[in-house]
Amino acid sequence: MTCDSVAKLIPLYSYGELSSEEEDRLEQHLHECAGCAREMERQRTLAAALDRRQAEIPPRLLRDCRADLMAAIQGGAPRYERTKGPWTLFLEALGATFAGFTRVRQPVGAMALIAVGFFAARFTGVTPGGGLTTAGVLPNDEVFSTVRSVQPDNRGRVQIAFDETRRKVISGSMEDGNIRRLLLAAAHEENPAVRVESVDLLKGQAGAGEVRDALLNAVAHDANPAVRLKALEGLKPFAADPAVTKTLAQVLSADNNDAVRMQVVDLLAGLHTDSIVGLLQSVVQKEDNNYVRLKCEKALKGMNASIGTF
Repeated sequence: MTCDSVAKLIPLYSYGELSSEEEDRLEQHLHECAGCAREMERQRTLAAALDRRQAEIPPRLLRDCRADLMAAIQGGAPRYERTKGPWTLFLEALGATFAGFTRVRQPVGAMALIAVGFFAARFTGVTPGGGLTTAGVLPNDEVFSTVRSVQPDNRGRVQIAFDETRRKVISGSMEDGNIRRLLLAAAHEENPAVRVESVDLLKGQAGAGEVRDALLNAVAHDANPAVRLKALEGLKPFAADPAVTKTLAQVLSADNNDAVRMQVVDLLAGLHTDSIVGLLQSVVQKEDNNYVRLKCEKALKGMNASIGTF
């Protein structure tokens, strides 16, 4: 494997897109070629810097994208523009239908007013006699409906069962109890993008016990490696904490992502204890990934410890 081919494969390697055979050959080359190893480290540093850079995204764009996503999740319920209500659409449809009939404009206008009055009474739940009816639900781009069943009866009516999800937006600082509570809940959402965003915000609050517990849970159990890497960034200042050290040791032994294991080695390298030395020595002996093994060997040399166990 040449240096040129390795340079092209390094980005794919970082994202786990290479086959096992390609990974082995690339890692063997990195072990033997100091220049390519430096290039690997440079690209990792660049990727980390890009991850830290935050783009300024218009709030409206985020709101619209999330609304579309939620509509799809909730059964494909359509979104409606606030600028045109049902009455505006109704009148526009009538106007388009009778656009060429100038002689019937006034009757059509009267019919439209009667229709508006009738439908307004229906949808506001008020009958001409002043009583309440079974009110309909006005389309609203903040409410998403999922129909669960449709059943006609013998009187020509239809009974529809549906679930509604209403979006509510709140804002506040990270010190706000409600904001933190919702972020902790979001760290367990099914959507990995939501988990990444939430953990990225929580990592700066790892001094709080409940937040640190959430980060430890993400590192040990989250299925998405990007979430685990974000959580590791938050735990870095607390690597010497016994609970954090214990979890990091478990992750180093069990995690299936090379980038995560390398990050864990970096965190543990600053802990000059016998148990950490023994752990790194054990990893060196059994680690299949050459690059992770090189990380462990470098950490052991920095601790003035032998690479092998005796």
